Amino acid sequence: MARKLISFDWAIKKILRSKANFVILEGFLSELLFTEIQILEILESESNQETCENKYNRVDIKVVDASGQIIIIEIQYSRELDYLQRILFASAKIISEHMQKGKAYSDVCKIISINILYFEFGQGSDYIYHGTTRFIGLHDKDELTLTQEQKKLYSVQAITDIYPEYYLIEIRNFNDIAKDTLDEWIYFLKNEQIEENFTAKGLKQAQKTLDVLKMGESERQAYEDHQTQLHHEASLYESTYMLGEIEGIEKGIEKGILQTAKKMKQADMTIDLIAQVTELSHAQIEHL
Repeated sequence: MARKLISFDWAIKKILRSKANFVILEGFLSELLFTEIQILEILESESNQETCENKYNRVDIKVVDASGQIIIIEIQYSRELDYLQRILFASAKIISEHMQKGKAYSDVCKIISINILYFEFGQGSDYIYHGTTRFIGLHDKDELTLTQEQKKLYSVQAITDIYPEYYLIEIRNFNDIAKDTLDEWIYFLKNEQIEENFTAKGLKQAQKTLDVLKMGESERQAYEDHQTQLHHEASLYESTYMLGEIEGIEKGIEKGILQTAKKMKQADMTIDLIAQVTELSHAQIEHL
């Protein structure tokens, strides 16, 4: 049986920021983006600071791809309900933080936002969604393209290559069947295990580096406390969600009863009869 490994969110916080371990993240990004990725540096910015609202659950990385393009990649790991707005805000913030003063807008860096989701998010059956920006004509339905001068200015071939891209990895939707090397990474992200026959880039190094048994006593205790906190947060999230559903149902029933009482009152039915049918008080009925 595959040995239990450190969860990816903890690895991002504590281990994968080290240059010695870049090969692990490079493997994951290369498999996901279908191009060779080399990490140039971990970017230090406001978004990487450890605060009560954002405790290193994301990392911003400056990379270069096989074509030589410089890209800033943001990896987030979260369980938040308002996530669509969060990733939109985060990508805009990265652009503004890393845009050098005095530079032309043509120097805005390409952003790729990779989001590892461990909660139910939207409606869909797939486990990896990819979002880009395209401009389609309202009348002719043609796609707007770059001129040769723009391609030269931006050093890209298409408009989608300029605007941020988003990857949403819905871990819960993965069925644990690894059909290719990217699936092997998704399997690890979901199960915190790497099977011996896996060959995806970076996984062998992850298997060695992220072994729980190699942790020191204090580090293991901190990791276990972190896992306990995650379980606690998940329970609170589920309880709050269920409570919200129940409250919504109750409010709906209450609204329906009030509407029924109002219609009965408009039909000149007696307050006693309305109260008997709806179980509302005489005072509630009189105020309708």
